[in-house]
Amino acid sequence: MLPDTIHTLPREERFAYARLLAFMTRVDNELTVDEMAMFEQRLGTALLSPSQRKMIRSALKNPPSLEECLEGMSEEAGRLALRDATLMAAADGTVDDDEREVLNQIVEHFDLALESVERLLAWTKKGYAWMQQGTDILNEISE
Repeated sequence: MLPDTIHTLPREERFAYARLLAFMTRVDNELTVDEMAMFEQRLGTALLSPSQRKMIRSALKNPPSLEECLEGMSEEAGRLALRDATLMAAADGTVDDDEREVLNQIVEHFDLALESVERLLAWTKKGYAWMQQGTDILNEISE
């Protein structure tokens, strides 16, 4: 699990953050097992109530607009959401043009550095490679 500060955000911002992640799962019109695993992991860090989790899971089928998701988020929540939206976009192994466009819209909404998406994608790629190395080690030691 990522070291995080999501749980320190106000409840409304954690809910908006989770809605944004639900939105990201639907950008490419495909919800993979890897995306769902990432979504559930990140949802767990938001420490939402059971009723809020139920609402967020229903947003997987009928996501709100990006504007609705971003409404009322602080810059801190926006940066965390951008990071995790990047993880969500890359979870299936590719980041398509529509996903990249949404990430760029988040950057623009929060007036973040222009290279934010590229830096986060590079970080994500390194992280996934690191995780794969762990899987490789486990496979090697079982022989």
